[in-house]
Amino acid sequence: MNRSISNSVWTLLAILVFAGLGVKAQEPSPTPTLTKPTVISRPVTDAEDSKASDTLVAPDVEKPKTDTERPGLDSILYSSEGVLIETPEGKTVLSQYADVGYNPASAVKLATALAALKTFGPAYRFDTAVWTNGTFDRQTGTITGDLIISGRDPSFHYEHAIDIAQELNRLGVRTVTGDLIVPPKFTMNFDYASLRSGEQFYDTLDSTRRSGAAMTAWLSEQSILSPGTPPAAVPSVAVMGAVYVDSVPKDAKLLLVHRSSKIVDVLKVLLCYSNNFMAERIGDVLGGPDGVRRVAITEAGVNPSDINLASTSGLGVNRVTPRAMMKIYRTLTAVLAKNNLTVADILPVAGIDPGTLQKRYSNSLARGSVIAKTGTLTHTDGGVSALVGQMRASNGEVLYFVIFNRGTGIVRARSHQDQIVSLALGLRGGPSPFAYQPGTLAMRLADTEMNATAARSGEFEPTGNQ
Repeated sequence: MNRSISNSVWTLLAILVFAGLGVKAQEPSPTPTLTKPTVISRPVTDAEDSKASDTLVAPDVEKPKTDTERPGLDSILYSSEGVLIETPEGKTVLSQYADVGYNPASAVKLATALAALKTFGPAYRFDTAVWTNGTFDRQTGTITGDLIISGRDPSFHYEHAIDIAQELNRLGVRTVTGDLIVPPKFTMNFDYASLRSGEQFYDTLDSTRRSGAAMTAWLSEQSILSPGTPPAAVPSVAVMGAVYVDSVPKDAKLLLVHRSSKIVDVLKVLLCYSNNFMAERIGDVLGGPDGVRRVAITEAGVNPSDINLASTSGLGVNRVTPRAMMKIYRTLTAVLAKNNLTVADILPVAGIDPGTLQKRYSNSLARGSVIAKTGTLTHTDGGVSALVGQMRASNGEVLYFVIFNRGTGIVRARSHQDQIVSLALGLRGGPSPFAYQPGTLAMRLADTEMNATAARSGEFEPTGNQ
């Protein structure tokens, strides 16, 4: 079948499908305007989320702008949604309410990812350091004193704690007579509470207290790193005292440093699963919502009036215009390209990667043709849904898109987002997959490093202030 016939078939099919689904229906709910959000210092709970509200005013009717050479997209738009579709060169394919503030929900994580990459670089690793203020008896394998942890790794999990126990065993450490001290910002297993995280770390170090889930996670990591080679021994370090939250004492001596996977890999996991905890913890070290907003303004050229953030995960009441989100997305792709990376290195590829897009665009034709970040809030602003990313058509065209919905119902909004993307691709001959070689997300978080050079002498006694 030649190209012109193929394009005509796709166009006809798309129009027939959308006509049959009745997507022309208009929504009664008003379109939101950009207003100052309620500031929160942490992600809201489900109960708090259901109470969040904001004044929403319908703007003057804006006639959708569309690619006149390929009409049809504007005919299916809801009256309440904000949409912006552009070519990589900046040509507008479709635009409606592009300068009106919407709640982007978890699409805010794109701004957080941009800020993280600009601030740290894609190769950055989060450090978790292990210290002691005591002395070490190599013959008995005993530290007389405390074991102290420092670090704010948002991806720190069971297997990483056992990795630390293994490294301590290699250094000869088996028992600690004192307490386990963790810092106020220490977290483990996506738990915000430092004390609770410290207690999990305490139990996981010791094989006699270790949970089955912890052991399973570590064995899974080992099978990824050394396929077919079972561990020679089960790591274990017993801490005899209690768990406290405190800072590292001035007289503590560094024993070893555990380094997380590269932040680009951490972001891939974060964005595939839309992990709010990881986004908030990374946001903390970036200066919170204000810090992420500042990067969007200075690095992406976002108009300050077009972005107001209450969180770095997308929870709560945030406001971003489709045009501002498009600038953020474009800048993100440019930062990645400068480092020989693509958006597929941090965002889910639809129908392939696990997570929020695993079951969307998953049929044999569409699979792999969309790379995007979803956003969902079931209560805030009457329920919001977002989809931001890029699509690839069989004629070779790549389109960037931002679709913000509010008040249409989550299932209906997602279906309509898929219809817009499918029609845009259908008008260009149908979908075509991006070049992408998938890998397991578990492998991305297993690419950690252990640096024990500070303890090579075997002398653990304090040497003065650190």
